[in-house]
Amino acid sequence: MLKEFREFAMRGNVVDMAVGIIIGGAFGTIVKSLVSDVIMPPIGLMLGGVDFSDLFLVIREGATAAPYASLAAAKDAGAVTLNYGLFLNAVISFLIVAFSVFVLVKAMNKLKRKEEEKPADPTTKDCSYCCTEVPIKAVKCPHCTSDLSA
Repeated sequence: MLKEFREFAMRGNVVDMAVGIIIGGAFGTIVKSLVSDVIMPPIGLMLGGVDFSDLFLVIREGATAAPYASLAAAKDAGAVTLNYGLFLNAVISFLIVAFSVFVLVKAMNKLKRKEEEKPADPTTKDCSYCCTEVPIKAVKCPHCTSDLSA
């Protein structure tokens, strides 16, 4: 059973999948940072200095009364909040990842199509004496017995 598991784990598809998951996780971290640290601050600035990660609605107040200056202050007070700013960041992250995957798949499909469009190597040639089609590796024409090596 251990031998079978080792064979399964060392298959090319399983290793490729593992590499893809690891790279995908790292890519997700990069995209999250891109959204929260690069994209959202300028958008928040254009909208009047709003920090999207601090956009929330208080559903139930905590130990201290609202209003709360930030999401962290609301959490510290024990308030129940609806964190739509964090959700907005997650949606933007998803859109960036989805678009990146779309561009990658589109490029791979384009390369695959180019490979498929290449004409196949010829398998036959014409005899220069009798114009009969003969296999490409033939050195003598089977019809007129002419020498084709020249």
